[in-house]
Amino acid sequence: MQAFTYEAGPQRVVFGVGAGERLPAEVARLGARRILLIAGGAAKDLGDEVAGRLGDLVVGRIWEVSQHVPAGLADTARRMARRSRADVLLTIGGGSATGLAKAVAVEVRLPIVAVPTTYAGSEVTDVYGVTADDSAGNARKRTGRDPRALPAVVVYDPALTRGLPARATGTTGFNALAHCVEALYAPGTNPIAALYAEEGIRLLAAALPDAVADPADLDARGRALFGAYLAGSAFASAGSALHHKLCHVIGGSYGLVHGEVNAVLLPYVLAFNAPDAPEAVRRIGRALGGREPVAALRALAASLARPTSLADVGMPAAGLDDVARQTAAAVGSANPRPVGAEDLRRLLDDAQAGRPPVQR
Repeated sequence: MQAFTYEAGPQRVVFGVGAGERLPAEVARLGARRILLIAGGAAKDLGDEVAGRLGDLVVGRIWEVSQHVPAGLADTARRMARRSRADVLLTIGGGSATGLAKAVAVEVRLPIVAVPTTYAGSEVTDVYGVTADDSAGNARKRTGRDPRALPAVVVYDPALTRGLPARATGTTGFNALAHCVEALYAPGTNPIAALYAEEGIRLLAAALPDAVADPADLDARGRALFGAYLAGSAFASAGSALHHKLCHVIGGSYGLVHGEVNAVLLPYVLAFNAPDAPEAVRRIGRALGGREPVAALRALAASLARPTSLADVGMPAAGLDDVARQTAAAVGSANPRPVGAEDLRRLLDDAQAGRPPVQR
């Protein structure tokens, strides 16, 4: 039996259709008297509805959210949290809203109540990131881990994900799938994270096509949401390897949509790592119904998320050398197979053109 260390974070999870109705009771459990609400973009209308229910408890609203959390936006949100004297952050939406709340919580030390409306999984990890320009004026995303970034309460309500567009359902679902895949071979992998990851893959691969085909299918959306919870939990325990480091470099440097980059790159990174992670490949294939996992994930991405190449999601070919250099330096030993810039350049060339992934 493998020896391991597993650490579970102090977090309350409320799950089920209609769970959103319990928000007033959940913030009351934290003793909230002054709530700063973060709900922008597609979640704005839902934020309005929740604000109406909470009434005078909401002392401030942040309407603007942005992927990869720009440093300027994080600074603005921190100032608002301090000025409003908020004692709880309530975030409604996807990973961008949750990420902004985390950037505030780490410095201002406020508990987060998260209401996810996508399958990003950020709400169950203590990982946070902020994007800022380096000394040469290039955007760079810096990530870290801090217990203060872990939301205190997560409220999962499948009914609140019905408005998520089909493409976003597929791409944020692929982010969750990538969390599961990496949790099977990342540096901190352990038997508990591996159980979560394999079940998460099984649930997501089966539920996402149904959720995309019929946005009103609450059973499918519930299974996908539970899969995303398992994925985030596995990732929080096992950590990240090449795939997520590569996605963060691309997203932070070139402003690309994180879920879309995940959907394109996951089959390529798995093909690269497969020779050095045979047990992970076996478990992924089992969770996918016995199919060859690289081909199965690529087919699933093409059917759900549509992008099949980095060019499709806006990656400039001129930036591939920069991405390879940055990522090789960032990965270090946190991957089952050693990673060099030349290896990454070949992987990125294939992904940029949309050629079928190959094992080398």
